[in-house]
Amino acid sequence: MEDMPIPSEDAVRDALATVQDPEIKRPITELNMVESVDISDGGKVTVTVLLTIAGCPMKTRLQTDTTEAVGKVEGVTEVEVRLGVMSDEQRAALKDQLRGGQAEKEIPFAKPGSLTRVFAVASGKGGVGKSSVTVNLAAALADSGLKVGVVDADIYGFSVPRMLGVERRPTQVDDMILPPDSHDVKVISIGMFVPGNQPVVWRGPMLHRALRQFLADVFWGDLDVLLLDLPPGTGDVAISVAQLIPNAEILVVTTPQQAAAEVAERAGAIALQTKQRVAGVIENMSWLELPDGTRQEIFGSGGGSAVARSLSTSVGVPVELLGQIPLDVTLREGADAGTPVVLGNPDSPAAVALRGIAKGLGTRARGLSGRSLGLTPTGR
Repeated sequence: MEDMPIPSEDAVRDALATVQDPEIKRPITELNMVESVDISDGGKVTVTVLLTIAGCPMKTRLQTDTTEAVGKVEGVTEVEVRLGVMSDEQRAALKDQLRGGQAEKEIPFAKPGSLTRVFAVASGKGGVGKSSVTVNLAAALADSGLKVGVVDADIYGFSVPRMLGVERRPTQVDDMILPPDSHDVKVISIGMFVPGNQPVVWRGPMLHRALRQFLADVFWGDLDVLLLDLPPGTGDVAISVAQLIPNAEILVVTTPQQAAAEVAERAGAIALQTKQRVAGVIENMSWLELPDGTRQEIFGSGGGSAVARSLSTSVGVPVELLGQIPLDVTLREGADAGTPVVLGNPDSPAAVALRGIAKGLGTRARGLSGRSLGLTPTGR
């Protein structure tokens, strides 16, 4: 029987280049996580992979993915993956690489060259389904192939982790935070740092610092869309978002009820003071579809259109009603189960409406409107 060819180190390293770090989403070879590759005469390959931290929650997945990739190389008879831990110097180099050599504590979405579209989801009052809308838009946008992140900026009323089914804490590499992801959406929330269901009792300056950390200390990577789930009203967090990410666009969520619509107008009108763009209005809980096909308008009608008209007048540019989302029990069930309805029951009335809104937002591609092109005019 002819002897099996001994695999080359180049072939093994090519295979390792297909293995991504589960949290950073980049090849482990690019991140300098492969410390060594040893190949025996019998075709056994021993790979030493360096973890960012000793307690890396994704180390089992990393070990499995590495074993599977190397095992496919011709001539490999056995794979052993040894795990080490990066030194302080290696971690510092990794952080510098991920931040692109930029100064620490910089908010990437606020830089003039950022191509990430940022939507701040706002409402005048609580209970209008703002968080449900946020997580479903995020899941639908990610399902369409975009790279999406969500900041749960509702510090007091955080609910995004449960609604997206996030079950693990972020990994902290020194002062850089790697956000967990669920349904291909990267997520950060104060709820990931609070034990049990304890309340957060903070004043304004603490809220501002927390939001700044979520934006500057978290490694988001190259996002197409970032959604921020704001607390109700026009308080500290809404003002901080305008200061930290002035290019963020406001999505206003309301119900059809006139009282709710009047309050929602105030949330959208904050754009006048902050000079932000209002991306549009979303009307939630628009009606209940009965078995006979008729619609029962439990909360009245016309609130979303009224808000869009009022904001169009106050901000001086057209503001669209982006969509109406019906009352749908599957929307609530999906939130409780941690699987957004746009993924778990995509043909349900609420999911169809939410996907339509997400499609409208997602087709507004990352553009260069209002951004410097770095061109210098020359004389004739």
